[in-house]
Amino acid sequence: MGICDDLRAVSAAIWTKEREHPFVRGMGDGSLAPEIFRFYLEQDYLFLIDYAKVFAWGVVKSPDLTTQAEFAKLCAETLGVEMALHRSACAEFDLTPADLEAAQPAQVTQGYTGHLLSVAAGGSLAEIVAAVLPCQWGYAEVARHLKAAGLPAEPRYRKWIEMYASDEFDAYGAWLRSMLESLAPYCSGEERARLVDHFHNSSRWEYLFWEMAWRREMWAVPEGD
Repeated sequence: MGICDDLRAVSAAIWTKEREHPFVRGMGDGSLAPEIFRFYLEQDYLFLIDYAKVFAWGVVKSPDLTTQAEFAKLCAETLGVEMALHRSACAEFDLTPADLEAAQPAQVTQGYTGHLLSVAAGGSLAEIVAAVLPCQWGYAEVARHLKAAGLPAEPRYRKWIEMYASDEFDAYGAWLRSMLESLAPYCSGEERARLVDHFHNSSRWEYLFWEMAWRREMWAVPEGD
């Protein structure tokens, strides 16, 4: 077993709960309420803006041109393909790109991106990879699980599943896992412990993101507080 298997095992229970979450199941069978998906798209769009910045930190901390180019591609794919999917889906809800960029991030969105950006700015390249894997690897796993059960008739959910279940998207997660396996042998014991913490905390945030979207919860405090 490599470092990725070790990390995945530590957070296995959370990943199982993600696949079973009512938001995820609702996308899979097409029963998810459109207003919930709209809220998710809006918040995930804001998330992706900062997520791309994390990959930009990967470019900065890359040890060679090949690695630098791969992180640059990840950044470009996030800003291009993923955000284009969101803009297209949001247009069906009469949300323009300007509306999306003017939206306010929810508590969980801010917390998750703050965690990732903090790791990216202060951590090693291995730490950056460990922190982003639960999103990159986890989305592919969720989407492939849903696709295997049968695609829904609802075109917006079908399109989401097909994109994240694609070989092209999975290839980026596979590259990140390969990168982490190559970096892990050179990590100290303390750094390896941080890899576990970052991966596990990102897995927690992933679950909380589904939950936040399901509840359409901006802040977990009374209105006006």
